[in-house]
Amino acid sequence: MSWPNRRNIASMRALTRLAEQFSISLAACLQQTGVSIHQLNDAYAEVDATQELQLVTNLINAYGGYRPELGLQAGRYYHLDTYGIWGFALVSSPTLHEAINLGLRYFDLTFAFCQVCLQQHEDEAILILDGALIPAFCRQFLLEREMSSMMTMLEELFNTKAPLYHVCFNYPPPNDLSAYQRIFGITPQFNASYTGISFARGFLSTPIPKSNITTAKLCETQCKELLSQRQQRSGVSAKVRDLLLRQPQAMPNMELVAEHLCISSRTLRRQLKAEGVSYRELVDEVRMTLAEALLKIGGLSLEEIGIRLGYSEVSNFLHAFKRCKQQTPSQFRATLC
Repeated sequence: MSWPNRRNIASMRALTRLAEQFSISLAACLQQTGVSIHQLNDAYAEVDATQELQLVTNLINAYGGYRPELGLQAGRYYHLDTYGIWGFALVSSPTLHEAINLGLRYFDLTFAFCQVCLQQHEDEAILILDGALIPAFCRQFLLEREMSSMMTMLEELFNTKAPLYHVCFNYPPPNDLSAYQRIFGITPQFNASYTGISFARGFLSTPIPKSNITTAKLCETQCKELLSQRQQRSGVSAKVRDLLLRQPQAMPNMELVAEHLCISSRTLRRQLKAEGVSYRELVDEVRMTLAEALLKIGGLSLEEIGIRLGYSEVSNFLHAFKRCKQQTPSQFRATLC
């Protein structure tokens, strides 16, 4: 496989909203996925890629076979906030080019089943999707979902449709092109040498209206940390770190984390102890990792950093940092100069 196995459940939740639009029941969607309605409504839940693929298969079967309106409409449910910190990082980037580069660096935090690359030519830039490893039954749905979701993200970044040169698909055309024309604003080319979208190279330099360099750096730090934790995932402590990292301003208590992991808090405490760590130590570890990153970025006061990390008072942040790092945040920041 060419995609990460673990992913947040937000993508499956988006697909069930698509199903509702086409009058496909939730029960039909979740059949054989191993996902319950309770899990579907749990913002912290994670699923395997195979579970999402099963849901896609269920959707296509329930719809009576694949037709373009299914995948293309699916992409309209993938808003930037669906992707969590990854989407926020794109919004905060200075230009489209920087947003694309950042997005590709942390592409494993998305829900895509394809690979994406950016090619630049003299006057044209092309985002190319490679879905060669997607199971054949789901390939067209997932490629068209990702193509449509790219349009959704571009529209949300700039509050207008992207000025495209070309939209290309490397498979034969369907009989009706109207769904493609609605989504992309132009008629696509089929039987092309690649699947992707192209636009003027100068469009890459377009400023993003909601950009914020400080926020972008913070978001990238969190993306890097989240990706690292997923890649190094092992044991229950890694799962707990992942959950804590998702909401640094309001970290869940141990009872809530245990509930998300479908175990009792007593069992969670015992499992963490077996791995040589306590819940409090994990909370401190995540907070201090993010605190160091925020101090390195600069531009934020100690009070602002404390608030971002969920401390009710700046003094609590100062005491916690000194306890963990044997120096104050100001002393740590001074060593960076």
